[in-house]
Amino acid sequence: MESKLLWMIIGMGVVTYLPRMLPFVLFRGRELPPFVQGVLKNVPYATLGALIFPGILLIKNQDVWFGVIGAAASFILALLGANVIFVVLGAIGILSVYSYFF
Repeated sequence: MESKLLWMIIGMGVVTYLPRMLPFVLFRGRELPPFVQGVLKNVPYATLGALIFPGILLIKNQDVWFGVIGAAASFILALLGANVIFVVLGAIGILSVYSYFF
């Protein structure tokens, strides 16, 4: 059983290492077009948005506004240039006030 587990860990390591290593090997010495660079720079934000958005709508059982207000507060604070910790604390504070009154 331990041999099977060891091979599984090695296999998972190879599978995660290959996609990280191949771009360095294949594109060594080449520069990507500016459009492709722009797209790749936005992938983390798009992925984060895709992961967070469903949670905004389903954060509380019957109260969709709870998630919408929290997201709006976070978005506004981020647009104002607040630090990430202040964005999180601000959204928590606004949702605490909302929970108290509603």
